[in-house]
Amino acid sequence: MTPVKADRIQILIVDDEKSARLGMRRALESAGYDVAEAGDGAEAVRRIREGGVDLVFMDISMPGMDGLTALEVIRGLEGAPPVVMVTAHGSAKVAVGAIKAGAWDYVAKPYDVEEVRTLAKNASEKLLLERENRRLKRELEHVGVYGEILGKSKHVQDLLRVIDKVGPLDVTVLITGESGTGKELVARRLHALSQRASGPFVSMNCAALPEDLIETELFGHEKGAFTGAAAARRGNFELADGGTLFLDEVGDMGLPMQSKLLRAIQEKTFHRVGGEATIGVDVRLVAATNRDLTSLIAKSQFREDLYYRLKVVEMKLPPLRERREDIQVLAEHFVAELAGKHGKQIRAITHEAMELLMREDWVGNIRQLRNAVESAVALAEGQTLGPQDFPGIGVASGRDGLTLPRGLPFQEAKKRVIREFELKFIAEQLRENAHNISRTAEALGMHRQSLQQKMKELGLRDKDEAE
Repeated sequence: MTPVKADRIQILIVDDEKSARLGMRRALESAGYDVAEAGDGAEAVRRIREGGVDLVFMDISMPGMDGLTALEVIRGLEGAPPVVMVTAHGSAKVAVGAIKAGAWDYVAKPYDVEEVRTLAKNASEKLLLERENRRLKRELEHVGVYGEILGKSKHVQDLLRVIDKVGPLDVTVLITGESGTGKELVARRLHALSQRASGPFVSMNCAALPEDLIETELFGHEKGAFTGAAAARRGNFELADGGTLFLDEVGDMGLPMQSKLLRAIQEKTFHRVGGEATIGVDVRLVAATNRDLTSLIAKSQFREDLYYRLKVVEMKLPPLRERREDIQVLAEHFVAELAGKHGKQIRAITHEAMELLMREDWVGNIRQLRNAVESAVALAEGQTLGPQDFPGIGVASGRDGLTLPRGLPFQEAKKRVIREFELKFIAEQLRENAHNISRTAEALGMHRQSLQQKMKELGLRDKDEAE
């Protein structure tokens, strides 16, 4: 089948009634989709075989080859697009039969325009996610399965060996470590090595969502489940069916949601919010956290049974300060990557600048190092990066406990001392407040937005952003 355009979703409307096709076409084209039409099942099959169809809306009752017969044929085609069946009002049993036969979803006549658009949006998100996973897979084949998991330290070599062993096994994995150590990168490599590599990789940050939205993000919802639920929506468990679901910052999930997650893992089934139908999925779960789950268990803030379900295999990622020999490898890699990104002719980091980087503690780990290199690359004027391109990095300790830059003009030294103090003080406050941004801002006497902006400037991670 011929490839489709990467930035547009191609929808085929199949109905023997021209007026029905026209109404749906207008609804979808006005939402930005490319739309084609077919008058019966046989024509739809032919169009799909020719290629260029991403999603199908198909009426069930048509003369000649009806919708269910066409669905069976389409399901047998290589790279078959998802099919939304259009049913008559009150034909719920027929719709359920279509779902069992392999339809992606259904909509009943007379349908609401927004319901059709929402179905198209949900299907588009799934399709674009699958395209992104195929792209990532091609990149992995090009650069090697470990991609950017770089380093020569024993820590990294041991980690790669564990990934190599565990990746092909269909077991749950718990990845622990400080923010910025590369937990999602490890999860993606586990997926790439698994038997599910051709399936979707779906990432969800549990800390980035209010507690009342986590359930619908995980399990989806039915139409009318709550105010604003104009149409049914599939959750991340369904989107990850046949692939891997990565739950980042799972330690931030509340106890009620932990119980529902545990039940879904155990039974491999769940209900959408507001729904009664039992939905089964085949998903490999990889979870990650920067929190001490055993400590949370002792405080009755995390379920012990869920903990053991998640950590069939546990991978502990060390902070960058415990594998300093990898700093040079990572810094040189980031220079090459980011110089290309920003169109700069930067060739290297000077020996003096590298010594500064090697001495830094990197409380924000790999993410902070990358941020520092990107800032240096973006602002540098020459073809090499020197100490002057890394303000606040690599300072010496004074007798009074202050960190004192050496050999710099007063104003520049002052800026570096202030930046280092801010970095270490805010990082310490974040740790004391379990990386909760609101509580940390209150402790510092700052507005939440001001703290987030300052953290961004310093290269510290906001847990409300994806890992």
